[in-house]
Amino acid sequence: QVQLVESGGGLVQAGGSLRLSCAVSGRTFSHYAMGWFRQAPGKEREFVAAISWSGGSTYYADSVKGRFTISRDNAKNTVYLQMNSLKPEDTAVYYCAAVHHYSDYAPPILNEYDYWGQGTQVTVSS
Repeated sequence: QVQLVESGGGLVQAGGSLRLSCAVSGRTFSHYAMGWFRQAPGKEREFVAAISWSGGSTYYADSVKGRFTISRDNAKNTVYLQMNSLKPEDTAVYYCAAVHHYSDYAPPILNEYDYWGQGTQVTVSS
């Protein structure tokens, strides 16, 4: 079993930055591709960013490309999401997710992930 715990959410003004962290325990972290998703009130959960097990491949939703950066530290069993130039429309609960994946690929598809964290709230005020 894999456990994921997100942290780093909060309230920030538009244009500001936040860094989310997701600590992973339970299995060999380096064997897992990792993704970040978000869900705004009244909307479906959507893909934000993903990173392969090696960190060599990254993927982003068009809405965050150039503003958000996903990274991972396999020695610390942690994946990060650096969010810059935040906008009010980035307000959502952010979830990290994991899927066992040996290839250098991370699926940008919600249903392909097996393990999820509890989420962390990000609120961007205008």
